[in-house]
Amino acid sequence: QVQLVESGGGLVQPGGSLRLSCVASGSIFSSYAMGWYRQAPGKQRESVAGIISGGKPNYADSVKGRFTISRDNAKNTVYLQMNSLKPEDTAVYYCNAVVVVRAGAQLSSHWGQGTQVTVSS
Repeated sequence: QVQLVESGGGLVQPGGSLRLSCVASGSIFSSYAMGWYRQAPGKQRESVAGIISGGKPNYADSVKGRFTISRDNAKNTVYLQMNSLKPEDTAVYYCNAVVVVRAGAQLSSHWGQGTQVTVSS
């Protein structure tokens, strides 16, 4: 089993900042990619940012220049620094990890439970 635990969500005013964290634990042989998705009420889940081991991060156009993703491989942790937040960033943010759970196994995708981010004055 792989567990992902997110933290750092909350209520922030427009223009403010938040930092999300996601710690992956459990049966992880190797980690291929980690990323963040979000889902606003009435909308589909969308990719926000992702980073592959040894690769460059990628971002949704809507957050480029405002959000920064980073990861600490030793801690199996991924972060999302969110600056200049806008009301349209309001959503539940989900952490995703693509890992190999044991030697010889295929890649598998895992999700956290989500953390609410609300941007409002």
